[in-house]
Amino acid sequence: MGRAEERRARQRGGRRAAPPTRSSGTPTEGIAPGGRAAARKAAGRGKKGAKKGKSGIRRLFTWKKILGTFLGFCLLGIGAFIVMYMMIAVPKGNADAQKQSNIYEYSDGSVMARVGDKNREIVDLSEVPKEVQRTFVAAENKTFYTDSGVDLKGTARGLLNTLSGKGKQGGSTITQQYVKNYYLDQDQTVTRKLKELVISLKVDRTTSKDKILAGYINTSYYGRGCYGIQAAAQDYYRVDAKKLSVAQGAYLAALLQAPSQYDWAVASPTGKKLVQARWNYVLDNMVEQGWLKKTERDAMKFPVPKPPKAAPGLEGQKGYLVKLANQQLEKQLVKTQGITQDEAEARVENSGWTITLNIDKKKQAQLEKSVKTQLISKLDPKKRSVDKNVQAGAVSVDPKTGKIVALYGGRDYTKHFISNANRTDYQPASTFKPVILAAALENASETQGGKAIGANTIYDGTSKRQVVDSNGDKVGFAPENEDDHNYGKQVTVQTAMNQSINSVFAQMGVDVGMDKVLETATKLGMDTGKLRALPAYTLGTMGASPIQMAAVYATLDNHGKQVTPTIIKSAEQGGTETRMPDPIGEQVISRKAADTVTSVLTGVVADGTAKVSVAENPARDGRKVAGKTGTSDDNLSAWFNGFTPDLVTSVALFGEDAKTGAQTKMYKTAGLPRVNGGGFPAQIWAAYTFGVAAENTKFDLDTDQGAAVQPTWTPSPTLSRSETPSSTPTTKEPSETPSQTPSQTPSQTPSQTPSQSPSTGPPSSPAGITTSPENPFDPNADQ
Repeated sequence: MGRAEERRARQRGGRRAAPPTRSSGTPTEGIAPGGRAAARKAAGRGKKGAKKGKSGIRRLFTWKKILGTFLGFCLLGIGAFIVMYMMIAVPKGNADAQKQSNIYEYSDGSVMARVGDKNREIVDLSEVPKEVQRTFVAAENKTFYTDSGVDLKGTARGLLNTLSGKGKQGGSTITQQYVKNYYLDQDQTVTRKLKELVISLKVDRTTSKDKILAGYINTSYYGRGCYGIQAAAQDYYRVDAKKLSVAQGAYLAALLQAPSQYDWAVASPTGKKLVQARWNYVLDNMVEQGWLKKTERDAMKFPVPKPPKAAPGLEGQKGYLVKLANQQLEKQLVKTQGITQDEAEARVENSGWTITLNIDKKKQAQLEKSVKTQLISKLDPKKRSVDKNVQAGAVSVDPKTGKIVALYGGRDYTKHFISNANRTDYQPASTFKPVILAAALENASETQGGKAIGANTIYDGTSKRQVVDSNGDKVGFAPENEDDHNYGKQVTVQTAMNQSINSVFAQMGVDVGMDKVLETATKLGMDTGKLRALPAYTLGTMGASPIQMAAVYATLDNHGKQVTPTIIKSAEQGGTETRMPDPIGEQVISRKAADTVTSVLTGVVADGTAKVSVAENPARDGRKVAGKTGTSDDNLSAWFNGFTPDLVTSVALFGEDAKTGAQTKMYKTAGLPRVNGGGFPAQIWAAYTFGVAAENTKFDLDTDQGAAVQPTWTPSPTLSRSETPSSTPTTKEPSETPSQTPSQTPSQTPSQTPSQSPSTGPPSSPAGITTSPENPFDPNADQ
């Protein structure tokens, strides 16, 4: 057989088999020659298929392709940045052009104030001491003198936060901040941030570091309406920029991080700690950079700034009205535009706004007149030093609309910067007691004996009575009634409200649950913050402002529908109106609960601590009135929060040291033993309200409880407490015959006999009672 035939035979699977291999593991062992070829082909195809299936994803994502894609994106980004760099030019400075006067109008459209002569004076950098210049560099950008004008990491972080909606992010260099202040605006957008980056690079290339630093310290906003270091130096320290010390410069540099939070005059305790920490940070950085000797730094003390200077044209009450309007507008901008408080403040100051207020000119004039005739005219600081320490604050609100129609912030905004209408550092005292009753009614609470709490519920009015919890255990709180007066073991809630009996409401608060009481307070309009549910708060020992208390009583007057007092009627800028929130909110407590509290509060006026000043006031002319007095322990504050069906007004007096601003006692004011809520505050309230409130209006109450709807029980002459009405405040808020239901018999009120009437002599502070609000068990014998 020839080779050709043999090959054909093998291909046909001929009889001759190839000799086997010696390897026992060979896959072709025992396979015919033709089959072996087929097997090799099959094995090859299997290996190729497995390799293809296993490496498909790897071939798609090889390191070469990943690197190539990354480099492609980098080149694309670089190209885009080059295009941006070429297209974006350094604009002309527009910060000055954007500053315009703000116009503030009364509710009738007449102009009240025009504010807008921008408080800025440009100074050359040579007029600022070199050490003071360096405080700003140490605070904001230690590498300022050597960097390229941008912080890429900080800018990237800012872009990411902007895209994710997290708002402002620090990290910008001094050059970037200068560019933002002078060439751009405060918008938190990606476009603005990219422009800032490009312009900063260009400015850094063409402008000296000294010129950039001068521009930065002359364009930055320092709070108090101050733009630039010269205005800030004058307002905060009453010196020119060239006379600033290093310590003062460090404060101004620290201030730029959060002007509204770090302004010492209005900063909270937390804000003061933060700005001092920032001040220390600045000085430590200067030592680290070799710009300040450590011995000099260690000798420095924090330079407390001077009180703010009011802008011209804001004298009297105008400054307080403008300030509150700005604050409420800023709050709305923060909420709707996602900017910071400081950015909102900068947008409102001198930015061409036309803001129409809810202030009624007639009511505003009457409120100012009432404070003058009922309080200021009776003070004589030359004769009595305490008279110069008495501050008044008041807010009047329409309960149906939430409009603030009149406000009194202090004697003069140019002399007393803090608004007494909006400050929250004094205790509302017993004006908080209606909140406790509202919480009891809203939650259908019961006494320890299982009785539903209402106007006729019986409580123990014994002074210094130990408060007990639901298990009958003492809670370690036994408040004293005013003048340590005992009202007996069986007094109604109505009587307790009329006479402001501490022991009753302390127990009621625990019966209801202080968590529920604070929850109700928040719903009604108070800022309870992070207050713990402590029994001591039943006596109103937290802080509150007249605006907050006006909100509480307006919500009660509005049948439980929430009222948030607002001073702004409209706010328009450049033809665009900013929509303000609706002052009238949802139903926060039931109408029946709110109306029952109102009914009970009419008894305070008719038969309680406000009877002489309000109920018996000749100008009342039959108007229906409800309200509550309050006097804090140690006579630091005194209140009257009252309302007619159409007008709610909170009036407060605060003891404030004229020199230090510290809280001080008001004993002996105007020659009287003490200032009570039923005295000056109630008199101011009556003179104002009876001069402007509508006549012949009645409360529309959905309740069957309280003095407004139930007959008042009158005791026999032998048990009644004799009092001669007087227009001058007594040494104690007038205690009159208690309002009780017919079921209450004279035998149930033995404490109200003449022999048990409270002393009319000057009060004495109970031994062992602290007046610090930090003490959660401070009795604060407030009435």
